[in-house]
Amino acid sequence: MFGLNKIIPVEPNINFLGLRRNFLIFSILAIIISIGLLSIKGLNLGIDFKGGTLIEVSTKNTSIGELREILSSSYSDVSLQEFGNEDIILIRLQNKSNQESIETVNSVKSLIQDKVVEFRRSEFVGPTISSELLFRGFQAVSFALIAILIYIWLRFEWQFGFGAVVALTHDVLFTLGLLSILNVEFSLATIAAILTIAGYSINDTVVIFDRVRENLRKYKKLELVDLFNLSVNNTLSRTIMTSLTTLLALVSLFIFGGEVIRPFALTMIIGVIIGTYSSVFIAVPTLLIFKFRPQDEDD
Repeated sequence: MFGLNKIIPVEPNINFLGLRRNFLIFSILAIIISIGLLSIKGLNLGIDFKGGTLIEVSTKNTSIGELREILSSSYSDVSLQEFGNEDIILIRLQNKSNQESIETVNSVKSLIQDKVVEFRRSEFVGPTISSELLFRGFQAVSFALIAILIYIWLRFEWQFGFGAVVALTHDVLFTLGLLSILNVEFSLATIAAILTIAGYSINDTVVIFDRVRENLRKYKKLELVDLFNLSVNNTLSRTIMTSLTTLLALVSLFIFGGEVIRPFALTMIIGVIIGTYSSVFIAVPTLLIFKFRPQDEDD
């Protein structure tokens, strides 16, 4: 019978720490490029963060895809999603002023009036509100990183907290850089995905750190590099199995979830891959900076 042990040996002995310098160089370059992209190109901000018009409509004998096709011919930045049931649809379009918002609403009404039973409401999200949403979003990510640092510090020694935050900061910057390259829409849903990624990544890291701490007590004479390699190998099957099952669900969401959920799913897919990578190649090697035992020498 086909099983996980056909892919991963029962007792793997992979020299992960032996590759740490190569992956460290790769990660440093990736972070530098990400910061450069975020500074120069920036993110593809959605209407939530750029300001725009929201229109809620009740439809008849039509689909969200048909409405999107009609509006996309006139607007380059339009977002549609079902609200409550398939007949109620929210339409978001970008604009910068109240006057422009009124013109947008009238234009949308003329384009889709034969497809709509009722125009239920329209709202304008101004630049001030959208800027505040963007600030609050990044504030939420920052507070999450701080809370995770405190949690790791209380659960483990402070050295583990340092390694976890380095890995998490790496994950967030790397993910944002890829979102910029891929031009993925950055919205409130994307912020939610990044916060979820932080939680997923720290969960992977904590599992490995638990094994590191256990092995530090068990193998008091073992060199740190060998001990960390052993710890990663001990948890390898669990790490891969968790990542693969999570990715299967996310890929399904990306393929079948529709346009609204796609940016969230893609952000999560990128984050899960990067989070798994950083738990092994960033968080654990960072621990080599510190001496956990009197006889430990700097590597």
